Amino acid sequence: MLAELDRRGRTTPEFFERINLRLAYSVTARNALGRSEKEYAQEIATMLYGEVRPYGHFRFVNFGHPPPLVFSAEYRKFMDIDKSHMVQFLPLGLQIPEDHPDRNRYLSLESPQGRAESSKGAELTLMSPGDIFFLYTDGVYDGSDKEERRALESVMREHFLLSAKEICKALLDYALKRDDRLRQKGEEYRIDDKTVFIIKRN
Repeated sequence: MLAELDRRGRTTPEFFERINLRLAYSVTARNALGRSEKEYAQEIATMLYGEVRPYGHFRFVNFGHPPPLVFSAEYRKFMDIDKSHMVQFLPLGLQIPEDHPDRNRYLSLESPQGRAESSKGAELTLMSPGDIFFLYTDGVYDGSDKEERRALESVMREHFLLSAKEICKALLDYALKRDDRLRQKGEEYRIDDKTVFIIKRN
């Protein structure tokens, strides 16, 4: 189930709460995620849900997923984003206690009962024509490696005038070549599933 809509066509906050609790309480679901034998770490489930509005406004909630990147067509680089606009919650299945001060931000889409202003999720905006939201899974980029970010920025700079589909292909091709380098170094365990999603303002 990818989405649950209320009668006004908006995704309900309770949908995310149910996903989170199901993973938290289900031993079967958590064990199915698996373990990394070399790093002795339990895999986790992450999710990013966003809504794109007219004029390039992107509102989203992030559950442990690598954060979106914004590529500026004018400056031809990824823009630094104010961290206060990048609200991030724990990965799915890791519950937030009811008395936690940020618990009300977890249900961060507007709910029928109405919540305080602090309940809203993160917001980003594409300011100029040609600007791009770059969303990805950690098989493409883990969101932290600065050298890898510069390499992806170079790929984006070379292809940003193309269609969204062609940009996706170029980024995935780059990620697959990186996988080949990891195999040559015997680091296959670092290879993960890959998804790239491009939102481009025309």
